[in-house]
Amino acid sequence: MTTTSPLDWHAAFSGRAQLMKASTIRELLKLTQQPDIISFAGGLPAPELFPLDAVKQASATVIEKYGAASVQYGTTEGHLPLREWIAAQTPGITPAHVQITTGSQQGLDLLGKVLITPGDVMAVEEPTYMGALQAFQPYEPRYVGLPMDEEGIIVDALRDILQTERVKVLYTIPNFQNPTGRTMSLARRQALVELTAQHGVIVLEDDPYGKLRFSGELLPSLYELGLQYHGGDADANHVVYSSSFSKTLVPGLRDAWVQGARPIINKLVQAKQGADLHTPIFNQMIVTELLADVLPRQIEIVKAAYGARAQDMMARMREHFPAGAEYTTPDGGMFLWVTLPDGVNTTDLLPLAVERKVAYVPGTPFYANGGGENTLRLSYSNARTEQIERGIAALGATIRDALQ
Repeated sequence: MTTTSPLDWHAAFSGRAQLMKASTIRELLKLTQQPDIISFAGGLPAPELFPLDAVKQASATVIEKYGAASVQYGTTEGHLPLREWIAAQTPGITPAHVQITTGSQQGLDLLGKVLITPGDVMAVEEPTYMGALQAFQPYEPRYVGLPMDEEGIIVDALRDILQTERVKVLYTIPNFQNPTGRTMSLARRQALVELTAQHGVIVLEDDPYGKLRFSGELLPSLYELGLQYHGGDADANHVVYSSSFSKTLVPGLRDAWVQGARPIINKLVQAKQGADLHTPIFNQMIVTELLADVLPRQIEIVKAAYGARAQDMMARMREHFPAGAEYTTPDGGMFLWVTLPDGVNTTDLLPLAVERKVAYVPGTPFYANGGGENTLRLSYSNARTEQIERGIAALGATIRDALQ
């Protein structure tokens, strides 16, 4: 009998695979499976708000309307009526400027695949969405961090960086940013679009939360400002826009999109063909059936609920958090950001919070180059009033103990 040594799978992994890391959020989501844990960790939409009856009816309508075609293979670009609707939301673009993706996360991965060569300089907010860092990291960019304040990216800091760095791509979440909940001001948006255009920087605008504004004024997207800057020429626009139906309808259908100049969309089509051929056509058809009536109504329902929960959480934080704990005030979205006094490590604090049956996400994983040890992210979207009351009280007690 021949014996062989066990295969060393770790050594067999490609260099790209070696760069992949487990998502801290995904690991923390395991805590939500414990019924006694109040989790403010994962950015989960509220399931009690899902329009299940409408989805059920739309599913039946799709089968009746399209028959076997609803479960057949589809085009890589995506269901044409869905792309037509998306294009109609932005004057000056066509379905040829839209690519349907299987969730926004796939869009980020495909954009990284087609844009980033190892060593390319990529500018990201500090902090930024850790899922984006996870998507881009296998393509080996060199990250430079962009400082932020209450108005978003500090454009003067980017201007200084561009004096010494050839930034190829800038990734930003201008609306209700994940993780901070901040929104980029109009003046900053205009300055950012102009500066990046002048320096030939591709801007990736990630906007999954933009429809979830519960206070303040609606602002134009960077993509729209880019269109204006380039005289309405969609194929000259240096801003690429990504959004999703996961936060406004239901996340499980995994329907999202990227819109941009036709050269980038054409390349995304090629990349997606090698990834999954196409996003499930049945799911795309369901979403399309929900666009006219259900989506507008659902957006209003979600905004009202999340706005109330955000206000509830901030009221409890004012009551239970000690002096020195600062937090953002979001105008929409699902998150707020807490900064504790220097010397408090929120990663070390997490097990103590879990002992008190409350969970959050430590801030460090949201920084591309390290930092944020004294910060944490809270999500209010999937928390009821009683959970917010008990959870914030427990977290406040944990923080007070750490400061003693």
